Amino acid sequence: MAAALAAFACGPASQAGEAPEYGYEVVHVYPHDPLAFTQGLFYLNGFLYESTGLNNQSSIRKVRLETGEVLQKHDIPEAYFGEGIVNWNDSLLELTWTTQVGFVYGLASFDLRRDFHYPGEGWGLTQDGKRIVMSDGTAQLRFWDPRTLAETGRITVTADGEPVDRLNELEWVHGEIYANVWQTDRIARIDPSSGKVTGWIDCKGLLSAADRTGQEDVLNGIAYDAKGGRLFVTGKKWPKLFEIRLVKR
Repeated sequence: MAAALAAFACGPASQAGEAPEYGYEVVHVYPHDPLAFTQGLFYLNGFLYESTGLNNQSSIRKVRLETGEVLQKHDIPEAYFGEGIVNWNDSLLELTWTTQVGFVYGLASFDLRRDFHYPGEGWGLTQDGKRIVMSDGTAQLRFWDPRTLAETGRITVTADGEPVDRLNELEWVHGEIYANVWQTDRIARIDPSSGKVTGWIDCKGLLSAADRTGQEDVLNGIAYDAKGGRLFVTGKKWPKLFEIRLVKR
């Protein structure tokens, strides 16, 4: 376990100033619903929580990790395109893509408690125990007060001084924000205080060509088991979810 956790520690950039690159080793492969257009993902108390997108197909789900079985499911009204999710206390928060509306559910029951509003598009969510972090498809990440859902600040994510846009699904891992970069096989490791990319995770080849549909089946979905030190990744309409260990190149 110590060796696995070491891979997640924040490391200094190379002497050239470029963020270090990480590959991966597959630790375990789990089944995943091949019809799930994965938008949000997190791990909590032994289960995966997942949100799926597309109009008239969006849902939030509680999933058994080992089998991929959907244990609990709430369908989103057809007018909304579901996006990122995050837990906060006994609630689950969800974004929608372009309708500028979010929803707050009971974490245990998935009962709708209320809605809320935000400007712009909604993409990904995570939290650091004090703040909620949101992505909107640009190079900016927003921070919210988890009680009021009011925005408290923003950072611009950069690599080598250039903005990194299309930031999508998010996960908080050992003091860093991990972010899928939409339509790529790469995950950015981001310093939440500066917005600088501290490393890149290259997941190219993780899903085989035989398992791909060719229909937007891109990498999107990061979940972290903090107690077990396990990192999980999947993608939209992927039939598999992978536990991986990072390997520095």
